[in-house]
Amino acid sequence: MTTYITTPIYYVNAQPHLGHAYTTIVADTYSRFKRLTGDTVRFQTGTDEHGDKIAEAAAREEESPKEYVDRISGMFKSTWPLLDIKPDFFIRTTDKNHVATVQKILQQVYDKGDIYFDKYSGQYCTGCERFLTEKELVDGKCPDHQTIPEEITEQNYFFRMSRYQQDLIDHIHANPEFITPERYRNEVLSFLSEPLEDLCISRPTSRLTWGIPLPFDDTFVTYVWFDALINYLTGIGYPDGDDFETYWNVAEHVIAKDILKPHAIYWPTMILSMGLPLYKKLHVHGYWNVDETKMSKSIGNVVRPAELVEEYGVDCLRYFTLREMSFGLDASFSADAIIARKNSDLANDLGNLYSRSTAMLFKYTDGIVPATVSTEDDTVLRDLAAAVLVTYQETMSNFQFHRALQAAWELISQANKYIVSNEPWALVKDPERIDRLHTVLYNLAETLRLLTLLLQPVMPGTCRKMAAGLGLAEDSPLVTDLKNNGGWGMIEAGTGLQKIDALFPRVETKKKKQQPAKQKSEKVSKKQKEKKKQKAEVAEGVISFDQFQKVELRVAEIVAAEAVRKSDRLLKLTVKAPEERVIVAGIAEYYKPEDIVGMQVLIVANLQPAKLMGIESQGMVLAAKVEEDGKSRLVLSTVSVPVPAGSGVA
Repeated sequence: MTTYITTPIYYVNAQPHLGHAYTTIVADTYSRFKRLTGDTVRFQTGTDEHGDKIAEAAAREEESPKEYVDRISGMFKSTWPLLDIKPDFFIRTTDKNHVATVQKILQQVYDKGDIYFDKYSGQYCTGCERFLTEKELVDGKCPDHQTIPEEITEQNYFFRMSRYQQDLIDHIHANPEFITPERYRNEVLSFLSEPLEDLCISRPTSRLTWGIPLPFDDTFVTYVWFDALINYLTGIGYPDGDDFETYWNVAEHVIAKDILKPHAIYWPTMILSMGLPLYKKLHVHGYWNVDETKMSKSIGNVVRPAELVEEYGVDCLRYFTLREMSFGLDASFSADAIIARKNSDLANDLGNLYSRSTAMLFKYTDGIVPATVSTEDDTVLRDLAAAVLVTYQETMSNFQFHRALQAAWELISQANKYIVSNEPWALVKDPERIDRLHTVLYNLAETLRLLTLLLQPVMPGTCRKMAAGLGLAEDSPLVTDLKNNGGWGMIEAGTGLQKIDALFPRVETKKKKQQPAKQKSEKVSKKQKEKKKQKAEVAEGVISFDQFQKVELRVAEIVAAEAVRKSDRLLKLTVKAPEERVIVAGIAEYYKPEDIVGMQVLIVANLQPAKLMGIESQGMVLAAKVEEDGKSRLVLSTVSVPVPAGSGVA
């Protein structure tokens, strides 16, 4: 099997930030996972270096465009080793072979009759570097940059994108996994339901010179997207290179949702015009907000990867981003959130399991993995390990990284419980139970080996330490070959452990001063008081049929569930209805997260989003309140037979 995974090539009008880091961590993690499964993998990233914004940024810095792009591209290239990211190829659109490939493709598409010359008047957004349609404007402004586009009339070359609209629609319908998650597939189909305009693919040199000249008219340079997207072909040697033959048919692109249209519409229609098969998949993720606010240079809340690595450590950052974001949905970054993950998940759970298990192996068997005697007492741990392996591989393959990590943490939790229930410190005192002690210690060592294997794509540095501590070489198949070493009982008795430092020292947090009760009450806003009043009125009264008709009830499938930190009552549910959304539900006292994944429940789908424990909840699940033995409990409302997710409730 082969895998070709790419990030977008990052535009060098700004320095690397958390959004760039996340996309590249995702691609790196996926490439490492695919190597674990035995695939031949190519992972590509790079920088996009032409266009209006680059010329403007260079002028502001009083540099030539070439000096500017060399400097900023160098920042991107030097950032990836800091994050333990190892691409196989780093491409720049100023590379000579890329320029040659772009011109070759332009000439090919032009000769086919898919490029023509015409006069055009339109609303041009410099931030987007393209003409916007009236439909795309919001209150006369670009919705992404909040600027009024400039009215420009000029002659340009156009790509007959509309010629391939129906072919693209047919392909998307025939290949449901072509664009994931599903919400973005639906968004693209919605856009394609309207007539597709042809794409302006040139800029006159009278207005812009920093670009690739058109091969058939050197008084124009290439529009930046027609240039940039071709990097995915240049990097694998299109049209004659061996890598092109090997990798193109399995190409998978990872992008953020702000560049969905170029990748899901411009790029496929370009490929169809070239007569090539379309790429395999487009994976689309959401935005990172900082303290619940979208990252923005203008408000100064851009988060730099190098600073995060220095503050929290590279593997903590990699783990946090993959665990915190449900791929496809937006997520929030905050110092409190990453510290909580580091202290709870990494230090308390994983770090504690590793340190206490290896400490007992050193204390009771001189750091040697003992032989085991299989007993029925260990089936829960072994069976869970087998189930986790299945879930892990399925969810990693589907870009559900948070669910893969959730499964691994179920194994960590079970192993910590296994220590408590078996009490090795008591077994060692009974000579007749030494065999049982050895079995318990062997199972703990094997659990650590399996976790080292599973977590390697996410936390490679930590797993190198764990492997060394277990007496295994960094490249040992036991921790690098999921295809052949994912089963139970692979670590050999007699393996000698090595002492290592703690995996994740805890981060001490400053306690916030408690405000006096009176001061707190004074800070309750009028708006909050009004909301409380409205809730009380609803609780006491009744609603009319007209009011009830406004409530939109749907069937939703729970695709992921996890506990909400610092809450004993709340679960964070990711549901499909049919689009994916997050709902926070107060059902943690009655349901375990792993027990409700796959369940179809009823939700109120048209509630105003609300923040609960810092998480935006986009709806409400319905439950019945049941009295049992004098106690009340909540029972989720479900359907009697499976129905399509998103079905309305009559």
